Amino acid sequence: MTHLSTADLKAGAARVHASPSEQGTVELVVRRPDVDGREVLDEGELVVGQGLAGDNYVARGSRETDDGSAHPEAQLNIMNAHAVDLVAAGDKDKWSLAGDQLFVDFNLSLANAPAGTRLRVGTAVIEVTAKPHNGCAKFAKRFGVDAAKWANSSTEERYRGINAVVVEAGIVRPGDAVVKL
Repeated sequence: MTHLSTADLKAGAARVHASPSEQGTVELVVRRPDVDGREVLDEGELVVGQGLAGDNYVARGSRETDDGSAHPEAQLNIMNAHAVDLVAAGDKDKWSLAGDQLFVDFNLSLANAPAGTRLRVGTAVIEVTAKPHNGCAKFAKRFGVDAAKWANSSTEERYRGINAVVVEAGIVRPGDAVVKL
């Protein structure tokens, strides 16, 4: 896979900034049934307390909690579709490698979607949490060190995306609206 340089990533950031702020679209739904497994879905069910049904969020747990249980503020990982397309060098088949469940054409910046912001995604409602969503070693391995550094470079722009929790269960599909409530 071709990895972009920092200069290329910075040059492409304007596409991320152009995403809509009030109503966007779901571009891809991905379930992670196991640690490195990925299933691109035509339809996903968002469940309160669990995130995306069939995802390994609950079973995987977290190194960030005292008891190793799933982090309560990270049920869903969401990334801007233009940001992931940029790090994937335009190859949509590689988007799922980022490890997020939802890829959206929506402005995920701190100014537009601070913690507590509620979004209708398909028929579900989710809430943005304060927990930062950062690129890890796996992200760097898959997309390059420059991509990981760029994705983590701005806490304001949140190129790597956001964490969220499900507050109202529902169905989400590619093409569904993402609406700020």
